[in-house]
Amino acid sequence: MATIFSKIVKGEIPAWKIAEDERFFAFLDINPLAVGHTLVIPKKETDYIFDIDDQELADMMVFAKKVAKAIKKVVPCTKIGVTVIGLEVPHAHIHLIPINSIYDMDFSKPKLKPEKEDFAKLCMEIGSNV
Repeated sequence: MATIFSKIVKGEIPAWKIAEDERFFAFLDINPLAVGHTLVIPKKETDYIFDIDDQELADMMVFAKKVAKAIKKVVPCTKIGVTVIGLEVPHAHIHLIPINSIYDMDFSKPKLKPEKEDFAKLCMEIGSNV
């Protein structure tokens, strides 16, 4: 059964796409911890990130690095935090989160509720810097 992320890749569910290539896809998290919170996924459906082939995993991190640099150009922050949890959706994904302290990556915090216009503007700004 296809995951919600696979459906996003196929265009069956809308997403705020930041960047994609033939193997990877980056899009804004719709329940972000911080402005600019982005998810990077492999297009190939794989549940556990450490089941991904070594070279593909390395390439996914390089793809995530490009996206993180674009986020940092647009969103004022100290760094882009990186986390992999892998329990919410059975499709490997990397969270890229603009942070100023370690507490900015606390997933128990209330999520932001940006307006559609905010997502659209941020998506365009980050995407144009990838």
